[in-house]
Amino acid sequence: MTEIPPSVRTVLVLEDNFIIAMDAEEILASLGIPQVTIATSVDQAMELLSLQAFDFAILDVSLGDHTSFSVADAMLARGLPFGFTSGYGDSELFPSNLRQIPRIDKPFNERSISQLIVAATRQGDG
Repeated sequence: MTEIPPSVRTVLVLEDNFIIAMDAEEILASLGIPQVTIATSVDQAMELLSLQAFDFAILDVSLGDHTSFSVADAMLARGLPFGFTSGYGDSELFPSNLRQIPRIDKPFNERSISQLIVAATRQGDG
């Protein structure tokens, strides 16, 4: 199992499907992440980002008729690592500034989430 960097203590999960969000929270807890906050919409995620510092974010690409790209841009502006999840394998017109961000397909598991966190935090270091 890939080792999660000790600097990752608080994670924001942006996911509009309650069951998948709960699954992500459970997986993150099993990986030793002490604080997981779930947002179900772009607006809620943006509000949380303005109120709290996160070490990492997991962003579902497709949120109904929206995407999480604006939240991703906010993470980039703050210099915070993040990764995408997708249920559609969608490279769906990723903006050029987000194409190199690590992403995993759903359904995810402990291994894929830990690999996502490690890849995204490493990318920020390099």
